[in-house]
Amino acid sequence: MASSESGRPRLLYLVTEDWYFWSHRLPMARAARDAGFDVAVATRVDKHADRIAAEGFRVLPLTWRRRSVHPGEALSAVAEIASLYRRERPDVVHHVSLKPVVLGGLAAMAAGVPAVVNALTGLGSAFLGKGGLKSRIAGTVARTALRTILKRRNSLLVLQNTDDRDHLVRLGLVPPDRVWVIRGSGVDTGHFAVLPEPPPPVVAGYVGRLLEDKGVRPLVEAHQILRAQGLDVRLLLAGTPDPENPTSIQPAELERWKALPGVELAGHVTDVRTVWTRAHIAVLPSRREGLPKSLLEAASCGRAIVATDVPGCREVARAGENALLVPVDDAPALAEAIGTLARDAVLRHRFAAAGRRLVESDMAADAVGAKTVELYRTLLASARPGATPLPQPRTP
Repeated sequence: MASSESGRPRLLYLVTEDWYFWSHRLPMARAARDAGFDVAVATRVDKHADRIAAEGFRVLPLTWRRRSVHPGEALSAVAEIASLYRRERPDVVHHVSLKPVVLGGLAAMAAGVPAVVNALTGLGSAFLGKGGLKSRIAGTVARTALRTILKRRNSLLVLQNTDDRDHLVRLGLVPPDRVWVIRGSGVDTGHFAVLPEPPPPVVAGYVGRLLEDKGVRPLVEAHQILRAQGLDVRLLLAGTPDPENPTSIQPAELERWKALPGVELAGHVTDVRTVWTRAHIAVLPSRREGLPKSLLEAASCGRAIVATDVPGCREVARAGENALLVPVDDAPALAEAIGTLARDAVLRHRFAAAGRRLVESDMAADAVGAKTVELYRTLLASARPGATPLPQPRTP
């Protein structure tokens, strides 16, 4: 087994974009570093390389594009990653999201990487066979490749919710004893401490990309329904469009939203705590999630939640416990739920306290980090010559 010059096991994360690693995988990478791993990050570098390097992680630049589905570019990416794996000789690679899992999985097979973690952060439209023609074709190719990649003896699949686990097992893409459920990337409950509720009027806050798939359009419609009913609820949208996503809200529609009474488009927010300082209710009407970081952070800050009754959201937003759940793309139901919490401060406060307790259970950064390190050590042990098969993971 290879190791770094310091004798520490080598762990390499494969992530599409450096900002995504910094935003979503930093807590578990820190936990691995503190547990004795030599950590490297292979990604397309934009603005976060220096910050990642300052954590003590080696940054390995890649040339791929996140949304490209061109077969030639995919083959070129596999060759580039395989070459990197042969040069770096990692003991464990951790592929994050569908594209790194597929392309990195093929590269790991070609390069003979001893142990592989494949982490799917959610089953998006391409994987579920929805979206446009290119998306459906890409999804078909991805599912075909996954049948081979996910069944390798030296690999484990990490999912963020039990709905996705059951779906993939049911499709026969992965054996049930090859799946671990680790709920999210971990939220720093000290950094995202409970915030006092702001004074009225009530503000419903949304944090995320401005996408049709995130339910932003019915959210704006729901807000206008409440305004028409005479309820003074404000809507704060924190986030930007994603031009590489086919469901990104177009600039002309965003301009129309800006002109609506009671709607504020805050754009990119560096510190989302500033949103929850102003907002009373966290809203995420997404069509599907892996495990939404925005709701984890909102719950950690002590905010009641309104979300859609879909995989991923249900892991954080528990109906009647800390949240009200509504059907997908149902603006009237969304308006009713937001209105209920806007009118009932006692219910908001009860939901807020319950949400904080939920995050502190197994979704806090230290808990997620500890379970992820356990996963790495399990894989390393199984990769040794003569090792026994991987033990079945604990079901949450």
